[in-house]
Amino acid sequence: MRLLSPAISRLARLRMWRIESWMNNPVAAQREVLQDLVTTAQYTQFGHQYKFAKLFNLRDFKNTVPVHEYDDIKPYIERMMQGEENVLWPTPVTWFAKSSGTTSDKSKFIPVSDESMKDGHFKASKDVLTLYYNNFPGSDLLTGKGLVIGGSHNISPFNEEIQFGDLSAVLMQNAPFWTNWIRTPELSVLLMDEWESKIEKLAETTIKENVTSISGVPTWNMVLFRRILELTGKQTIAEVWPELELFMHGGVSFVPYREQFEKIIGKSINYLEMYNASEGFFAAQDHPGEEGMLLFADHGIFYEFMPLEEYGKPFPNTIGLSKVELNKNYALVISTNGGLWRYIVGDTVQFTSLRPFRIKVSGRIKHFINAFGEELMVDNTDKAIAIACEQTGAIVNEYTAAPIYFSHGSNGAHEWLIEFEKYPVGLNDFVYELDTALKNLNSDYEAKRHKNIALRLPFIQPVKKGTFHRWLQSKGKMGGQHKVPRLSNDRVYVEEIIRFNQ
Repeated sequence: MRLLSPAISRLARLRMWRIESWMNNPVAAQREVLQDLVTTAQYTQFGHQYKFAKLFNLRDFKNTVPVHEYDDIKPYIERMMQGEENVLWPTPVTWFAKSSGTTSDKSKFIPVSDESMKDGHFKASKDVLTLYYNNFPGSDLLTGKGLVIGGSHNISPFNEEIQFGDLSAVLMQNAPFWTNWIRTPELSVLLMDEWESKIEKLAETTIKENVTSISGVPTWNMVLFRRILELTGKQTIAEVWPELELFMHGGVSFVPYREQFEKIIGKSINYLEMYNASEGFFAAQDHPGEEGMLLFADHGIFYEFMPLEEYGKPFPNTIGLSKVELNKNYALVISTNGGLWRYIVGDTVQFTSLRPFRIKVSGRIKHFINAFGEELMVDNTDKAIAIACEQTGAIVNEYTAAPIYFSHGSNGAHEWLIEFEKYPVGLNDFVYELDTALKNLNSDYEAKRHKNIALRLPFIQPVKKGTFHRWLQSKGKMGGQHKVPRLSNDRVYVEEIIRFNQ
């Protein structure tokens, strides 16, 4: 394996011209992607319904094809899951990525075509490796193995040829055979669906491997790290895997977790953020350490960006890359080579750079607090939590927040349920630092906090360690695809967790 690393590094550098071609001409690349998508799908049932054969430009496409949420496109997907072909996409689709959308009781099944795997997820994965080697040409990344915490999959009850599961399981089942040489643990462990047993097996089987990279959702990796240290008696992960050099993360913001990772790993490594969702592989950091991920413009996905004030309108306006602005929240709308058409992903993004186009995930369309006009987004709260921890010596595992409404002459507030790994020196100090950080990060919040006119100081309620994981488990939401909702504009999640904690 050590002999492979220099060769792959050279190949990665040679591939940079492919990335630079669409990175330098993203609008043209996107125009070609849309043309290919519409032409390829013109004879599908969806293509006939919306007269794809007569759509010759972006204006026609937007005027003819409506914007969809999952419930709008669900009837088509249900027919596909029963084995019907040529519905949303012309080639047979036998795999579906199951996504619960944080803690929704209803699962979403996202079609994953051969094209979306080959020209989307797998192509993007190679581009991530290329970008990494371009930044670190002397890397020994592939002299060891990459640790992956995978998901599970099942056969569809409707048709034995149809399978569904977590995106990671779908991709691992269809990945090239040679990936087994550079990945740990073996597939049978990766696809286990009982998470407590899985963490135990992952720990036992990877301890003796030479792990050089790790990828996955931060929360579950932290659970695995702690179990590995218990089994080995070591103080840091670097003592277990001395050649570890990279952690690739996504799914949730890494900001609240970074300090914990640096401490438990015990040495300096590289961190790389990726935006790889069930619907597609959208972006990844091309410069580790800098905010923003390079938007992948040539990977079978056409992007539109919806200003948040348009969300909920019968005919919402969307814009393309040529009209986006820095630091403004947009709802992501995509059309893909998996058969999603003008589909609202549910995430909100902000552009951090326009040359090239880089984005960051700022939150979820339905996960925010705006009960008093404060327009608080997850990006604000993640950063504020990190600042408060730095100022007070605290470490936070998980959190969620919701409004406390006006009552009995009292103005509003935000209630925070926080699971501390390490308590702050003083909780009041933590509240002050959190509030101050939010004021500095969000001018709307600052205005509503002025002289306590609309908002009082935040109210923080610590919860017992493990509360959030046990709550997810009680809802059947264990695993990397399931996340704690950071913010909510109502009190449903907060009240549930308070009762559960008691």
